[in-house]
Amino acid sequence: MAGRMPPCVIDVGTGYSKMGFAGNKEPQFIVPSAIAIRENAKVGDQSCRRMAKGVEDLDFFIGDEAFEATGYSVKYPVRHGLVEDWDLMERFLEQCIFKYLRAEPEDHYFLLTEPPLNTPENREYTAEIMFESFNVPGLYIAVQAVLALAASWASQSASNRTLTGIVVDSGDGVTHVIPVAEGYVIGSCIKHIPIAGRNITYFIQSLLREREVGIPPEQSLETAKAIKERYSYICPDIAKEFAKYDADPSKWMKRFDGVNAVTKQPFAVDVGYERFLGPEIFFHPEFSNPDFTTPISEIVDTVIQNCPIDVRRPLYHNIVLSGGSTMFKDFGRRLQRDIKRTVDARLRLSETLSGGRITPKPIEVQVISHHMQRYAVSLFFILYFK
Repeated sequence: MAGRMPPCVIDVGTGYSKMGFAGNKEPQFIVPSAIAIRENAKVGDQSCRRMAKGVEDLDFFIGDEAFEATGYSVKYPVRHGLVEDWDLMERFLEQCIFKYLRAEPEDHYFLLTEPPLNTPENREYTAEIMFESFNVPGLYIAVQAVLALAASWASQSASNRTLTGIVVDSGDGVTHVIPVAEGYVIGSCIKHIPIAGRNITYFIQSLLREREVGIPPEQSLETAKAIKERYSYICPDIAKEFAKYDADPSKWMKRFDGVNAVTKQPFAVDVGYERFLGPEIFFHPEFSNPDFTTPISEIVDTVIQNCPIDVRRPLYHNIVLSGGSTMFKDFGRRLQRDIKRTVDARLRLSETLSGGRITPKPIEVQVISHHMQRYAVSLFFILYFK
């Protein structure tokens, strides 16, 4: 039976989970990776708090329904890309399969993803849940970075397709820079960046809180997220951008209209500097995090320089963006420009130090963006594993 049914694809991320069937052009469902459960007590270990009688262990909601459920505790099974609570993860997968995909797990092969630096124990736990709890006939767990690299083929000619490149994967909760050589992740060179979509939302929220007074407190985070997704972009030069807004505010300022969820009264928010200051923390992290000041372009360059010397040029030539937080307008162009400046400065320094006797061959830097990079990981699974 499993041979005739399309494989099920589930990509559980820190912020959102994507799921669907192989052969479709995009995921059928994209839901928040949240689960709402009832807990009996506030103290004690998890097993005591979740002591269930009868069918109470089936009383939970996932995705958007989790935030709407009253009297429930909202939890996130995945933190920074890694599963923290396997009991919740099993429940989450249960509703993904039965409620959203409406599939009988015994009739489908399953394709799951894992983050970079995932431990063998986590992989074994995942396989144990799928085989013993859901009795699936077959399971494949792939590294997200390799899938994102392959998903970028959609924007390239067949002759340029390669599994050597560097993946900048930035979702809601975590950002990774992952080098891949011929389909194999170079684990010792992976870098983790403590800035992602959620940090941008918090930063925009703090900027609005300092200036705007009409936003309902309980909706400030939701409003900041909506502003980030609708109006934010990456600017080439932050000083010129400030000058541009100061010279003609009416041209660049936007207006966000919302409704108070309690009083049902409309409210309005003027959106100005937040449009470019929010995503700018990728390139100036010190704006929001004084403990971390390395821009993303410098981290990408450092990762490539730490890799074996024979793969560095191919890595510079194939920098692939993946994840929703790389969807800001001109993100790829700004990243490519900054990396190119660093590389060219290094080549000029090499030539100067050699006294002009050595002229290094120019290094081509190419950052690849494509319209499906928001869910590039699951997209490759769904399109190519038919």
